[in-house]
Amino acid sequence: MSPKPGFSITTVEEGVSLIEENHVASWLRCNIWHIKGKDRDLLIDSGMGLIPIKPTIATLSENNITAVSTHAHFDHMGGAHEFDCHLAHPADKDIYLNPTAGNTLAKDFVTAESITIPPHDDFHIEEYAVKPAPLTGYLDEGDVIDLGNRVFQVFHLPGHAPGAISLYEQRTKTLFSGDVIYQGGLIDNAYHSNLEEYEASLRRLRELPVDTVHGGHEASFGRTRMIEIIDNFLAGGQRYQSKQA
Repeated sequence: MSPKPGFSITTVEEGVSLIEENHVASWLRCNIWHIKGKDRDLLIDSGMGLIPIKPTIATLSENNITAVSTHAHFDHMGGAHEFDCHLAHPADKDIYLNPTAGNTLAKDFVTAESITIPPHDDFHIEEYAVKPAPLTGYLDEGDVIDLGNRVFQVFHLPGHAPGAISLYEQRTKTLFSGDVIYQGGLIDNAYHSNLEEYEASLRRLRELPVDTVHGGHEASFGRTRMIEIIDNFLAGGQRYQSKQA
């Protein structure tokens, strides 16, 4: 059973790295963000968990890790079980505790076409399952994550998922948005999505002084593009049409 290349790492700015799963098709691949801090590091989302991510994180830093899941979907929480500190919003706590193909959306998206490079020679897509990753603590509106030299404020922004959160660094006006907003069709029709809440969350973001958005998928963007995406969604566009859109 031979291993396949696992992750790609791109330095986005000093102390911020984008980690991508090479096994996963680009249309599905989650953006995994690592932020190096003075006292500890922050990992925002953890991908599908096809292979362990913790050894890759260890190449970036020796600090302890605060692993945050922006919401409880398979492509964002798959590696969360590897970390001693796993934080997320309590609305999704039962999914983290008992993930299934249904409640994590894996049954809707994980197909043979989802995986471009099998993680090992004996891999079969039918074997894929999200491992339980019980929360060791909760994050909610107004909470703060302090890394010693970088501070992130938690925004609870439901709509895509009940427990959807984004992390905002006021000093740099940077938003790590999860799947609340990114460049692509925004999913507002999952089994637990709520369009009214989603629209309210995006209206909140529109008023936030943001210079840079690092989303849960696709390339990062600035404030002008953020407003374009929000206004388009509120007008009925920017909606999810097909999983390869």
